[in-house]
Amino acid sequence: MPVPGAVLRCLGLSACLAGGLCTSAVAAPLSPADSAWLRRDGFDLDAANVARFRAMGRAGLLEAQLAERIHDAWPPGIDAQLHALPMLTQPLQATLLAFKQGQEQLQAMPDGDAKVEARKAQQQQLNDAADQARQIILLRAVYGSNQLKEQMVGFWLNHFSVFAGKGAVRLMVADYEERVIRPHALGKFKDLLLATLKSPAMLEFLDNAQNARGKVNENYARELMELHTLGVGSGYTQQDVQQLALILTGAGVLPLDGREQKFGPRVAPLVVRDGMFQFNPNRHDFSDKVLLGEPIQGTGFDEITRAVNLITRQKACAQFISRKLAQYFVADQPPQSLVDRMSATFQRSDGDIAQVLRTLFDSPELLQSAGKKFKDPTQFVVSAVRLAYDGKPIANPRPMLNWLNQLGEPLFGRQTPDGWPLDATGWASSGQMSKRFEIARAIGSGYNRLFTPEGSDKAQGGFPMITTPLYYEAIGPHLSAATTAALNQATSPQEWNTFLLSSPDFNNR
Repeated sequence: MPVPGAVLRCLGLSACLAGGLCTSAVAAPLSPADSAWLRRDGFDLDAANVARFRAMGRAGLLEAQLAERIHDAWPPGIDAQLHALPMLTQPLQATLLAFKQGQEQLQAMPDGDAKVEARKAQQQQLNDAADQARQIILLRAVYGSNQLKEQMVGFWLNHFSVFAGKGAVRLMVADYEERVIRPHALGKFKDLLLATLKSPAMLEFLDNAQNARGKVNENYARELMELHTLGVGSGYTQQDVQQLALILTGAGVLPLDGREQKFGPRVAPLVVRDGMFQFNPNRHDFSDKVLLGEPIQGTGFDEITRAVNLITRQKACAQFISRKLAQYFVADQPPQSLVDRMSATFQRSDGDIAQVLRTLFDSPELLQSAGKKFKDPTQFVVSAVRLAYDGKPIANPRPMLNWLNQLGEPLFGRQTPDGWPLDATGWASSGQMSKRFEIARAIGSGYNRLFTPEGSDKAQGGFPMITTPLYYEAIGPHLSAATTAALNQATSPQEWNTFLLSSPDFNNR
């Protein structure tokens, strides 16, 4: 696609590009099918992923990602930023204990200005902990070499959604991403479900930490079946919810009060601890239950693992998870034929997420919908930064957090447990598109503070050079006539960048 001469001169590319591309610098373009496949495989394109694709081919890249064999080093600046965030490496128990001690000190303070300031500082500590988790997720999404896994981490964080604004969940979300979701993102679904079930963030958010014999709380049991596994209208009953709630009694969070818990000789062997998770048999209802028509004897924690296995073996679970994956990657209303094949793989493989994804990415339906799947705000922001800066390390991810807030999809910001919508109707309003144009202009002009370290008063520029070989190899040849015409009307590099990043071609994949 030609670029206006005025823009070429501003970009310093006219000598090479004005009369045609430099064949020594730009490889032959990817085919439309390869470009479309690769745009779904990751958070859109960057040069590194195109190079991997050229080296491995479609099947080779997919297998390497599913087997988690791609472990390219982080850009030095990004690696330093990640390691500078305490929430990434600090054990959750130490984080929660320090916060609890701070709460006790605050409560002991006399009323007055000092106590008010201390309370503000504590709230800021909570907010900073959640923001660190958000920065970790976005930096990994932009720079992660295994782009399929990074998408799946984001997908599962949304599927097993927790709200950072509830209680101390803000202190737990970094651990939730790092030690619960990420290790299981491409593994067995039942293992992922059990990991979320044992997560303090989930137990606190959906109230199972308060679920005990004689004081049963059905909230988590209901959402586990409705939102996490089986879906509405799948055949389970209110009695199944009640029975699952009884099974989940005693599954909670290890106390932080420092007092030694005493368990009698009969129940002590039944205590289960895993990090901050604790199954407390003194709080468990040991009655026999019937779940989805299957008897479950009241034995303790084993009831939970049996329930997880039983639920995830249901055909309804295979269908529900497969449909949501197809909705995320393929279409708002995915073809039932694709969902059925994915569901069959799910059941045949005992819920192996990688195998289900292989069925999806090998399917003809993936490419039949090319260019028609509207990006949600996270996909838009991450893909825009990836394309605009193409591996160049940013110094400050906070603008990305702000953009997601403006677009209405803050990470860990969904108050209800259903997660953010996966279809375009949630994100395609006129207000949304206007805000996307503003963000595209901020990224395309370079006036966005992405390269200004947080706390610095001096803004540092970061003008993106999108008209690189990557553009001519994988993007430009496949743009629509309308987008090409709009780009040809650009009067400056900044405007050209803005037009591309706000175009329908870029906002759909």
